[in-house]
Amino acid sequence: MSSFLQTPIVYLKGVGTNRAELLQKELGIFTLSDLLFHFPYRHIDRSKIYSINQIEPEMPYIQLKGKIMHFRTVGQKRAQRLVAELYDGTGRIELVWFQGAKWVQEAVKEGKEYVVFGKPNLFNGSYNIAHPTVDEPDEEGGKKYLRMMPFYTVTERMRNRALDSKVLMKLTNALLADERFNVPENLPDWLVQSYKITSRKEALMQIHFPENNAKLQQATYRLKFEELFFIQLRLLAYKQKQKAIYNGIQFSQVGHYFNTFYNSYLPFELTNAQKRVVKEIRADVKSGKQMNRLLQGDVGSGKTVVALMSMLMAIDNGYQASLMAPTEILAQQHFETIKQLLQQMDVEVKLLTGSTPTKERKVILEGIANGSIHLLIGTHALIEETVVFQNLGLAIVDEQHRFGVAQRAKMWGKNKFPPHQLVMTATPIPRTLAMTLYGDLDTSVIDELPANRKPIQTVHRTESNRLRVYGFMREQIAKGRQVYVVYPLIAESEKMDYANLQHGFEEIANMFPMPQYQVSMVHGKMKPADKEAEMQRFVKGQSQIMVATTVIEVGVNVPNASVMVIESAERFGLSQLHQLRGRVGRGAEQSYCILMTKQKLSGDAALRVRTLCNTNNGFEISEVDLKLRGPGAMDGTAQSGVLDLRIADLANDQLILQQARQAAQQLLEKDPTLALHEHKPVAEFFAEYTRLSKWGRIA
Repeated sequence: MSSFLQTPIVYLKGVGTNRAELLQKELGIFTLSDLLFHFPYRHIDRSKIYSINQIEPEMPYIQLKGKIMHFRTVGQKRAQRLVAELYDGTGRIELVWFQGAKWVQEAVKEGKEYVVFGKPNLFNGSYNIAHPTVDEPDEEGGKKYLRMMPFYTVTERMRNRALDSKVLMKLTNALLADERFNVPENLPDWLVQSYKITSRKEALMQIHFPENNAKLQQATYRLKFEELFFIQLRLLAYKQKQKAIYNGIQFSQVGHYFNTFYNSYLPFELTNAQKRVVKEIRADVKSGKQMNRLLQGDVGSGKTVVALMSMLMAIDNGYQASLMAPTEILAQQHFETIKQLLQQMDVEVKLLTGSTPTKERKVILEGIANGSIHLLIGTHALIEETVVFQNLGLAIVDEQHRFGVAQRAKMWGKNKFPPHQLVMTATPIPRTLAMTLYGDLDTSVIDELPANRKPIQTVHRTESNRLRVYGFMREQIAKGRQVYVVYPLIAESEKMDYANLQHGFEEIANMFPMPQYQVSMVHGKMKPADKEAEMQRFVKGQSQIMVATTVIEVGVNVPNASVMVIESAERFGLSQLHQLRGRVGRGAEQSYCILMTKQKLSGDAALRVRTLCNTNNGFEISEVDLKLRGPGAMDGTAQSGVLDLRIADLANDQLILQQARQAAQQLLEKDPTLALHEHKPVAEFFAEYTRLSKWGRIA
């Protein structure tokens, strides 16, 4: 670590107390290192000089060279501006300054030649440039010190206090020009050579002030590689450590319970994907090492059956198993599904949630402690201290992204030896995100739907089609089917003109009157008992239409429901739309999803709607979602700073991520404890990196 780069930012020439305070509050820049790692978000190539007569309206920036003439002040006191004219032999263009007029007139001399850079604006038929950058040309007639100009992220408050991108550029230039500036290498020589990576110091200099575009690309690659490399090194080192420390429970046999269920009570043929995943889990649990596996499966792919078969492996070997879900609705759904599948077998299954009555809870806790209960399904209630298992061998967490790492880890303490862990998600995770968030877990994917499932037909409709949509709903109800209608809001919003649940319920009730139709309504603000009663009416077929908010996103399984109408679909994210669509298509009949939107959509909203209409593949959808929203929004929860990326982009840097992970694996295979002398720089940086959440603080 360079001690110079840990110097407080206030001591950098040109900063001072006021600017230091602003940099700290607005950008989190406390040290010279923080400034160094505040990378430009883009560069403008200033190697070319245009003529005034070459200016086009679509040009975002332009660089001109000519004489600046005729300074004058225009306008009244509060709206005064300084105006000058630039001549280059092909024409003239106005230069305008709304602030800093005194400084400009002192620094820029009339009749002298300058290189001017800025954004051309068309006003009253003529071009002007507001607040241009003005520099003296070098001996060759070009720009004196800069070919590619960096642009830095700044806030409005910074701009208002004259601390803009240009000032950050000058401060960064001063930092790099300081004779004390030095950045030690943190990757071994063999790795740098193998992956043809530029040095760390060179990369940090070129990322700010590149000599040319090729140098910029090399610097960008190096810094992205480094960032992703240390993330992967941490994940892989953790995985290696876990396997070394925890031998794990060994499920040595597949016995009576598994075989009886598979041969006699499994209600359908497993897909090839399900069979593959069961084999992967089987190999883990018999290895003698603790299983830590992520199971990804699209909506309706059959994860619950795979989870059940895994739990039966535990029972066959004399252990208990648990399944923890994020909501009572989902826990109840799992309980009823598994109870139904095991009804012919002597397996004791119980449900434990926050709503479990005290008397029943006491009986369940006793059964868990004495081992008479084999499978326990529930919510966060499972990790309470009062829940003591006799012999927990397998802990399954469903919809794992809704639980924190600490919550999942609490299940480990439920046994003398840490139980095998299987975490499941019905929200497909793009490969780059999975490698970054869950790189310490082995991954299984169920990428195949059951044979009898028909692809859901998804269509886009606007308000002008509403009566036709209602007519289609009546046709489906006449065939004995049921319909979901989902709204984004519960109460009227004065600021938004989107349909809301209460208004929608009234309209649906008018269009589908009693007694011919029955309409249920469910939303998150209802009392649990009322919500459950309405849900059960729909599950039992006593109501044909369920008007709801996204409370039904997970955990509702009604095979007879064949139509999902999503109101104001433009307000939902892609992942959520896909999850909602997955509430239908669970039976053998053809199912439909209707996306209702306003007539005019933004570019992103139109892409979301178009994507959902074009594919049912959750993994394809997740890749588009990642590009639209970014990894932090998709994950929903911070994972120990893993997603606090400075320069890498998980949506676009898949190849770099794969190379970084491969390099981290090579390093750990060569030197598992980073003890070799040649790896000392890596070990020192890695130790500091794991201590701090923001890698940019380490220099």
